[in-house]
Amino acid sequence: MRHIFTLILGAIMLCAIPSCIEDGFTTSPSDVLTFSTDTLNFDTIFTDLGTPTARLKVFNRAKKSVSISSISMKEPGSMFAMNVDGVSGTRFQDVEIRGGDSIFIFVECRLPENDSKNPVRVEDAIVFNTNGVQQEVVLEAWGQDVTRLRGVTITEDTRLESDRIYVIFDSIVVDRGATLRIDPGTQVLFHDKARMTVRGRLEAIGAQDKMIDMRGDRLDNVLPDVSYDIMAGQWHGITIAPESMGNRMEYVNMRSTVQGLVVDSTANLSVRKLLLVNSWLHNSQGSALSSKYAWVDAEGCVFSEAAGHVVDLVGGKHNFVQCTLANYYLFSATWQSILGLYHLLPDQPESSDQPLMTADFSNCIIYGMTSGLNEGDLTGSQVFMRNVLLGAAGTDDANFIDCVWDANPFFYTVREDYYFNYRVQPDSPAIGAGNPGYVTALCRYDMDGVDRLIDGAPTIGAYQFTPPVEALRRR
Repeated sequence: MRHIFTLILGAIMLCAIPSCIEDGFTTSPSDVLTFSTDTLNFDTIFTDLGTPTARLKVFNRAKKSVSISSISMKEPGSMFAMNVDGVSGTRFQDVEIRGGDSIFIFVECRLPENDSKNPVRVEDAIVFNTNGVQQEVVLEAWGQDVTRLRGVTITEDTRLESDRIYVIFDSIVVDRGATLRIDPGTQVLFHDKARMTVRGRLEAIGAQDKMIDMRGDRLDNVLPDVSYDIMAGQWHGITIAPESMGNRMEYVNMRSTVQGLVVDSTANLSVRKLLLVNSWLHNSQGSALSSKYAWVDAEGCVFSEAAGHVVDLVGGKHNFVQCTLANYYLFSATWQSILGLYHLLPDQPESSDQPLMTADFSNCIIYGMTSGLNEGDLTGSQVFMRNVLLGAAGTDDANFIDCVWDANPFFYTVREDYYFNYRVQPDSPAIGAGNPGYVTALCRYDMDGVDRLIDGAPTIGAYQFTPPVEALRRR
């Protein structure tokens, strides 16, 4: 018995030696590393500002452990920095990975200003030396100079030009008496919680092939193949103050806000407060557009994706022509109607500073995952739906005139694929259902430059129908 015990004790002591508890290290040149990618690409990043962190996974596919002799940046004075398995540095030695295991390497980049209007490419590589074999993972980034505006108040006429990207931190205020003009093709990006307030006047006038971008400043991906651009709530939005009049936004793509575009109460309906032409306002945690007791006109526009009403109107004077109002919001349940109409019925109180709404919706689409209107009966009001496609069942009357009821416009939108395209497919009932008499000079050509009157009766909604291949190619 004592002899057996001695043998067992000896075996336990032998197994305490490291060579017994693992298979040892491979030194074979054929046992090399594999990587989750051969190139880490940071896309376009702003100079003098750190990038989001990218992740590289390094695998040892061999059965035995491997010792990486060195991990280092290829270029001395690299603009890239790394963290290997929780430790920051520029060079690492004798990094072990057990057989069939892996480690993480996290990489960041900070690029200096390059004094260029165009993005400048920067490249480096992480170099791995293992068992006498050298391997590389390429690092690539594009650095873009930007103009940063922090807490700016514009007190005189100012122009934002398209040769620079503007990033708004905190706020930008257009003061009384001043006009902010934004040139075609200009990108105005807003940092987290940043906002624009217009007390003077805003003239953001783009062009068919040079839309003005207003969006959050995150240019990276929220998922491997999904851009942060789809995320709502990245910046606060734009408020047009009560004293501001004569604003115009044309060919503007405004998105990813907390509250969208807010037109604040004025009660002065003798002067137009805002004209929107061939623009797309979308992806808001509140409404894409809200207006209270103001004169707002919209022609050829798309309003879409909002947690509340996509368009929320209270009193005032409104005219929507050839517009699409749709809701396929991604980030929460939506329970409010696509179009909210308030303070419009004759039994609601009216005063000089709170007039009842007058509104016309002509050749428009109102459709999506929720109900179209909060008010189903407009009898007695001065709100009229003319040649409007609605998802709900109903019949024409004095306020609903030549409408297309209980219809699906068949957008190209595929919500599950994060794809939002409000052109219509060939079998859409919106095609040819518009009244050409409602098409104005401002919206005769849609955002793609297609003539609404080329074939006689226009397509209802913001986009004139074109063949599928052409519609998709443009997108």
